[in-house]
Amino acid sequence: MNLQGSLVALVTPMDEQGAIDKAALSHLIDWHLEANTQGFIIAGTTGECATLNADEQFDLVSTVVRQVAGRVPVIAGTGTNCTHSTIKLSENAKRAGADGCLIVTPYYNKPTQNGLYAHYKAVADKIDLPIILYNVPSRCACDLLPETVERLSQLKTIVGIKEATGKIERTQEIKQRCHDRFAVFSGDDATALKLMIDGGAQGVISVTANVAPEKMQALCQAALKGDVATAEKLDKELSLLHQRLFIESNPTPTKWVLQQMGKIKSGIRLPLLPLDRRYHDEVKNAMQQAGV
Repeated sequence: MNLQGSLVALVTPMDEQGAIDKAALSHLIDWHLEANTQGFIIAGTTGECATLNADEQFDLVSTVVRQVAGRVPVIAGTGTNCTHSTIKLSENAKRAGADGCLIVTPYYNKPTQNGLYAHYKAVADKIDLPIILYNVPSRCACDLLPETVERLSQLKTIVGIKEATGKIERTQEIKQRCHDRFAVFSGDDATALKLMIDGGAQGVISVTANVAPEKMQALCQAALKGDVATAEKLDKELSLLHQRLFIESNPTPTKWVLQQMGKIKSGIRLPLLPLDRRYHDEVKNAMQQAGV
């Protein structure tokens, strides 16, 4: 599985009652393929994995796999704070035809570094699929440190990490510690360009790509080719959007933008709510600056 460029952390479209909207999902997939998005992350944080049950996750991944038909990789978000549940969801992802799994660090439990290693190793020992680690301390209350990433990179099925701290020095250290086949992806749109140019990242698992797929892929392509001027120009256009898509908890603003674009309906599941009216103008300004 060769991954690089802009991989979209796709929203899960829902109707006003919170049911999954497969027609809207199909349109989103076609739109991203036309925009040259390099891969799909399904049922991740942006896909509201916390409120999807196992059957819904399986159905989502299966549906996307069938439509994409091997044109780009489909990665399933299968991480939970229970090792047994993570294994089960990862088994489901393989059965659904996913090309790999994105597994977030166990949240709430606050495991030690040895506990994190044991968690991921237990999954890797059971699942014959490429695994991308996902480190997002701001959501999970634990930090997967570079020395633990190095240990995990020696397991044959663990092939990369989504590093969402936004710290260039963290990405650089991981690249120095791990072997060449180990991929590093930015998990933070606002610092993705710096991580690609200065940190050695291969791309970004992107929220912004949900609403600006062509520009995010063009940004990544320019950065990876060393065309810094073009990449910086695109990043400047998108910079306000990078920020405003997190003005409330992800994916609340992103879903609102997609609704404004006519791509999806307003559905989002509790405990999240639609974007508060007081933020509408701020997000609209970001859309205008980005040309969305």
